[in-house]
Amino acid sequence: MPRMIPLALVAALALAACSNGTTTTPPAAGGTSASGSSGGTVKVANSARYGSILVDAQGNALYLFEEDTGATSACTGACIATWPPLTATGSPNAGAGVNGSLLGTAKQADGSNQVTYNGHLLYLFTGDPAASDTTGEGVESFFLVSSTGDKVAQPMATSSSSSAYKYRSPRSWRCCTKKCDKNARSA
Repeated sequence: MPRMIPLALVAALALAACSNGTTTTPPAAGGTSASGSSGGTVKVANSARYGSILVDAQGNALYLFEEDTGATSACTGACIATWPPLTATGSPNAGAGVNGSLLGTAKQADGSNQVTYNGHLLYLFTGDPAASDTTGEGVESFFLVSSTGDKVAQPMATSSSSSAYKYRSPRSWRCCTKKCDKNARSA
């Protein structure tokens, strides 16, 4: 019996040494958790690439999801882990540059009040590693929200060129919609 304890210890240490300690959880956006943000403050920030966009109180870019139907979120299940909703416990706060008459909330199935702007439900993206990042633009029907409340469809042209940036969406993020899943299987 005393001989089995050192053998088990060696096996456990060998197993631990093989682990690289990485996880598959996507990075949080500027400290945003997968459960979303409940501050409910929306303000306008200037993006060198996209112009005036909506951000939360911490400067995290806000996105709309084209698959949403009115005030009902189509982002459920695994989608919420990557695209958490911006929520408010009361009325959302209109920060600098925001038209307060376009700001509101919509009660979701889980009972939370998701912040809306110009009728669009607002989301954060956990793949934005820093508050000023906008890497979720164009990924799986999610788009940045402009200061007018519309989706940002194209990056701005640079001053050194008359053409807009050519941008390709990262393919590494999981599909959030059945349409996307169907297309991924047929490819």
